[in-house]
Amino acid sequence: MSDPLHVVATAGHVDHGKSSLIVRLTGIDPDRWEEEKRRGLTIDLGFAWTTLPSGREIGFVDVPGHERFVANMLAGVGPVPLVLFVVAADEGWKPQSEEHLAIVDVLGAAGGVVALTKTDLADQAAVSARRAQVRDRLAGTVLADAPIVPCSSATGAGLDDLREALDGMVAAAPPPADLGRPRIHLDRSFTIKGAGTVVTGTLTGGTLSVGDEVEVYPSGVHARIRSLQTHRRPVEVARPISRVAVNLAGVAKDAVQRGDLLGLPGHWRPAPVLEVRLTVVRGAPRVSARGAYKLHVGAAERDASLRLYGTEAVGPGRSAYGRLRLAHPVTAAVGDRFVLRDTGRRATVAGGVILDTEPPARPGPGPRERLERRLAATPDQLPGMIVAERGAVRASDLAPVVGGSPSAVNGAERVNAWWVEAALFATIARAVRSSLETHHQEHPLLPGMDASALETVIRTAAPAIHAALSAGLTAALVDRLEADGQVNREGTLVRLPDHRVSLEERDAAGLVNRVRAAEPTPPGVKELMTEGHPRELIDAAVATGKLVRVSDDLVITPGLAARAQETARREAASPEGMTVSRFRELLGTTRKYALPLLEHLDRAGITRRDGDVRRLR
Repeated sequence: MSDPLHVVATAGHVDHGKSSLIVRLTGIDPDRWEEEKRRGLTIDLGFAWTTLPSGREIGFVDVPGHERFVANMLAGVGPVPLVLFVVAADEGWKPQSEEHLAIVDVLGAAGGVVALTKTDLADQAAVSARRAQVRDRLAGTVLADAPIVPCSSATGAGLDDLREALDGMVAAAPPPADLGRPRIHLDRSFTIKGAGTVVTGTLTGGTLSVGDEVEVYPSGVHARIRSLQTHRRPVEVARPISRVAVNLAGVAKDAVQRGDLLGLPGHWRPAPVLEVRLTVVRGAPRVSARGAYKLHVGAAERDASLRLYGTEAVGPGRSAYGRLRLAHPVTAAVGDRFVLRDTGRRATVAGGVILDTEPPARPGPGPRERLERRLAATPDQLPGMIVAERGAVRASDLAPVVGGSPSAVNGAERVNAWWVEAALFATIARAVRSSLETHHQEHPLLPGMDASALETVIRTAAPAIHAALSAGLTAALVDRLEADGQVNREGTLVRLPDHRVSLEERDAAGLVNRVRAAEPTPPGVKELMTEGHPRELIDAAVATGKLVRVSDDLVITPGLAARAQETARREAASPEGMTVSRFRELLGTTRKYALPLLEHLDRAGITRRDGDVRRLR
């Protein structure tokens, strides 16, 4: 496998020489639009690439520096962990230098190099002063220790040193993670004649291959990868982190837009609400729930409202936990970094990390403590933490949050299609066994408890997962308990394995004798109950085989049941079949009993109805 690719985003104040520097480093002009060339101003994202002295290949995302185009800047820098920060030696630190640094800081850049450009326009003393000024401004941020390299795109001075610094940054950067959950934050979409829709963006999280089925989030549009390019070279497999152009089959250009995410089907779930930890940037005003905000995550931008937990406002440099409610869903992962801009001030005011993409409908008690645990969790601890928070989670609901279907979850039990917290599962098992034990003691003649009655038992034992019960968790829990040998299920009834119906022989004999004496026209169940034979006794007699249930209101002795079967088999096997009248005559009974007996034989698979006759099945 070839060396991993890396992508570097530029940042810095307008007209400080970012695009000119990229041209000198790569030989590629990143300004794509005619207006950009005419005005000498980068408006949208530009892309270029080069090979460093070590032989490592890197791509550049060149972003606009003007304050009016910060949203475009964020679309480019959001998914990229490495930064080339540009400050002009003749002008020094400017407003957009500060805002871009704030953005880089809250996004948690993994590495950076500072290019002190335009040194040809300043004397040595001025360059030294600017260098000290920049170092001072970087203090306390993720770029505090970044090398500062004086250089000039006009003369080429210092560019070799800059390439060496970039090489060192890439070498020190953590290797791109392949999590088996690829995604491309889309920043461009266009059509090519004869090829169709092409989208571009920065690939992270995993590999994509030609022929893969993919999904566009949040729209849910499905497509197939027809071809892939990295740095204008066709590739069969694209690996993180790299700039990728994807030719999609089966999707129209207008079905894809900047801010969408391209990933594997079912691996992501768009979120309309996020829980986060946010930090207010230095120099910003206090942030409160009264503001109107824009959320930037990946290449996406969304209108957002903010709710803070435990405080009304957060000052510069301070952090808090809260909830962002979005005007439209965004596709993000736990651990993703975000930027928050104040729409009224048109300024970056905060940023931070996403801690929950599927938060509870209400924060509940102790939301800060819950989110603090989330913040401290490692990725492999996240599945268990989610199950612990909710009590029970469908495996299909866990997959889009954690990026796959884990074979095991720490502290959880697999219960059919669910994961249930281990301690909660033990509590439920105890409650079910206790309820069955009580039921057997109070109703010794009943073979078991109806499974539907266990829903109340489980709801009482585990109120936190009440909402999940209607979706089949009760049946799944009973299945698991039966597989563990803790309960037995027969039809709709559940019992403890050692439970046996305890019939008083005298009472049972009296019931059976009453039915047998009246056959083939025995009393119905309601009549038997009126005569003093409890329903539990009747049900117990059926469960133990002393009687046979024909219908809800008819029980007969096994002897009559056997005679009815024998008669039906013999007569229904004849060419002319068996009529109800013939069956009634042979049994010596009435139509009132013959019809339910025949329907019972049909259900048992002995006969089948064919018009007015029964035939042997």
